[in-house]
Amino acid sequence: MAGKRFIIGFILSLALVVFLWPGAQTAQASCGAVSCFVVIGSQQQVPQEGMLTINGMYNYTPMRLLSGTTGIIPAADQANQRLILDHHKEVRTITQTYTLDMNYGVTDRFAVQVTVPYLRRKHGHIDEIGESTEEFGERADFFDNGIGDMRVTAKYNVLPTLRNLVVLGFGMDLPTGDTRARDSGNRVLESSGQLGRGHVGLIGSVYQTYELIPHRLNQFAYGSYRHTFRNRDGYQFGDEFLFNFGVNLVTLPWLVVTNQFNYRYLVHDNVRANLLQSGAPFSGEEPLEIDPFVTTRRVSSTGSTYFAYTPGFQISLGELVSSSWTDATSVYFYTQIPIARDANNNLSQGTSFIFGITKSFQLIKPAA
Repeated sequence: MAGKRFIIGFILSLALVVFLWPGAQTAQASCGAVSCFVVIGSQQQVPQEGMLTINGMYNYTPMRLLSGTTGIIPAADQANQRLILDHHKEVRTITQTYTLDMNYGVTDRFAVQVTVPYLRRKHGHIDEIGESTEEFGERADFFDNGIGDMRVTAKYNVLPTLRNLVVLGFGMDLPTGDTRARDSGNRVLESSGQLGRGHVGLIGSVYQTYELIPHRLNQFAYGSYRHTFRNRDGYQFGDEFLFNFGVNLVTLPWLVVTNQFNYRYLVHDNVRANLLQSGAPFSGEEPLEIDPFVTTRRVSSTGSTYFAYTPGFQISLGELVSSSWTDATSVYFYTQIPIARDANNNLSQGTSFIFGITKSFQLIKPAA
């Protein structure tokens, strides 16, 4: 019992350290930013009692404009409580995410999970289209990196049978990511471009799997919902709905082939601000005030739908090479290919890639 308390305390202490460590909160910049999302069984499941499963993941997610869109979007200037229509034009965003995920089985049915993302993002847009006198506006480029919002999740296996598994989860996003990053012109970036969301988020999830053919073919599904509260700058990120389903096929004792479909729906963000209209392109005029009252306004360029097909594979290193280093160790690779998407004239996620490694450690021997 003391050892079990120590493990749980260590994981939650790590969460607290990251939350309070200001040196880790480096700036982040982008007007449009999302991450690739796939189902990785070792993340969603509940490990057996006393087992710690660690996932280390690398995620490459490019974003670009879709054909038929202009990329001209409003600016949510939360620092001055202004929403300026037709303010700048998006060009491109590339996000690389390095994630440490720790999943510990407190009992055979209950687990605590801590997820810590570290992001590197490169973004570019053409700024102040109306206010600038330059022929093509003013190009602004950003490159930043740092720890994002960390997530702590409690999970409970409500249906632990030989062929069925249903895991309910409740999580919390902690505002560990920086929200005061500045661009190359020393202006505070709008909240949608910051490393963190600036307030707590609540997440509910359900993971289900069923063995269609025992030890050979299984089906899985995962759904989640996130709600983030309004931050101190008056900005609130829209709710997020995720739905995933797919199958795993064991082709060789050491090789599992995965095919899954992923759907994400993001509700529009909103901000407390007055409303202005950027001047005619390249006119050099100041924004025209439309409504001086500060109230909650929808940010029209946010919110999106995204549907993708994701093939991948997982290799069990312990089945290939017998050693203490490869025991309970797997590597995996996924490619997320968009099928249908709508980003409201903003940047949209392109083909993304995930590479990762999973290692499990039996830290405490379960009671007989």
